[in-house]
Amino acid sequence: MRSDIKTIEEKARIIRRHIITMTLEAGDQGGHVSPALSMAEIMATLYFGVMDYDVKDPRWPDRDRFVLSKGHGVLGYYPALAEAGFFPLEMLKTFEKKDSYLGGHPCSKLVPGIDISSGSMGQGLPVGLGMAKAATMDDKGYYVYVLIGDGELNEGSVWEAVMLAAQLKTDNLVAIIDKNGLQHDGYISDIVGNGPMAERFGSFGWGAIECDGHDVGQLLKAFEYAKSDKGRPHVVIAETIKGKGVSFIENKVEWHHALIDAEQAEKAIKEIDGVL
Repeated sequence: MRSDIKTIEEKARIIRRHIITMTLEAGDQGGHVSPALSMAEIMATLYFGVMDYDVKDPRWPDRDRFVLSKGHGVLGYYPALAEAGFFPLEMLKTFEKKDSYLGGHPCSKLVPGIDISSGSMGQGLPVGLGMAKAATMDDKGYYVYVLIGDGELNEGSVWEAVMLAAQLKTDNLVAIIDKNGLQHDGYISDIVGNGPMAERFGSFGWGAIECDGHDVGQLLKAFEYAKSDKGRPHVVIAETIKGKGVSFIENKVEWHHALIDAEQAEKAIKEIDGVL
């Protein structure tokens, strides 16, 4: 069942809240806070406005697939799955604790709703392409959505998959770039710049849609177009802010992976809730 824009926006707010509380609960393990905050609207839109799935049957053969190629952003993935109903919300409190199923990167063998384990940069799109090709070989109608970090585009394996996907005309494959401009070591433009991203994907034969990655309405339209334009794969280039929603985290390199204390968490949640 598809949710309306306001409901999806509220889910994004709730996902951000979970990101902060989970990081606080993790204690000295911390978490990849800012890369998770930048993807909240993307995750909420996919799970509450776009994808087909069945929480009672996580391996339903006709479900849409999701691959978190930027596996370190799992703090933004677990809350979406829990809010969708794949596992109890109480489990979120166990993030990064001993014997918890919810580790620092997603594991498909432990957590319902996760289609593939991930974390090694550059691997998600090749895997997603394989899933999309399998759908056409099995005469299935499902779509495969792959969320990629813009720093991850430095990996050559991404572009190998881009070339092959265009060659195979896998129009059931949709890549999403979380274009927040930062990676672990600093600003992407200072490390290996991505240049005109839409033109680069377009030159390989992909359909490229640019949008505000924090605007649910724009995201919905982008995904709708990606599904309606047949004969080629698509990329949604989502302009985002790393650490979105928390002023002292936004665009700060040091918050890529960090600890958070109770005072910081309280302030962050107030900002997310619009109190500050």
